[in-house]
Amino acid sequence: MSAVLRTVNRVLIGLIGLVLLVLGGSVLAVGLGVRPPSWWIHDGRHDVLLSAAERTRWRDEGWWWPTVLAVLAVVVLLALWWLTAVLRRRRLAEVLVDTGDGEGALLRGRALEGVLAGEANRLEGVAHAHVRLTGARTAPRSRVQLELEPHVDPGTALHHLTTESLTHARNSAGLATFPAEVHLKALKHRAERVS
Repeated sequence: MSAVLRTVNRVLIGLIGLVLLVLGGSVLAVGLGVRPPSWWIHDGRHDVLLSAAERTRWRDEGWWWPTVLAVLAVVVLLALWWLTAVLRRRRLAEVLVDTGDGEGALLRGRALEGVLAGEANRLEGVAHAHVRLTGARTAPRSRVQLELEPHVDPGTALHHLTTESLTHARNSAGLATFPAEVHLKALKHRAERVS
């Protein structure tokens, strides 16, 4: 998750929580008999938030219901966007490398992704490799997508990826384990006319 999205997420959650806390606390306090200030949205224990006159005030206006439905649709779409952004698999921003002195160092996740993808691209028969890091910075996981040339045996390509590229990345970062989810895809060549 990017820093901007993480900040927006925290601010929205904080604001929504604060609004709900203030409204819920005020309803509870007024319900228990606390006298609210004169400017507050309801006056006493038996007061309702919307009176019958307020609920039916705009009923005869032609623009009212389309506007209400449009606003609710926008709120639902924004909530769905927010939910998918939060639940989406997150790209790992940094990996904590054990330096052996008890301190550790931070390695940029994109740098490790780039090096791992570069090594995987150099493997025999690999046309293209894409790597994405997920998990925690102390226990990263990798998602590797390999596009293989048509003549390559997938088992051999997976073996080379595991024993060379992934092992080298695990050892370089000083990780005890480096789980990987590997997706293999055969590259298809278009038929060409030979004359």
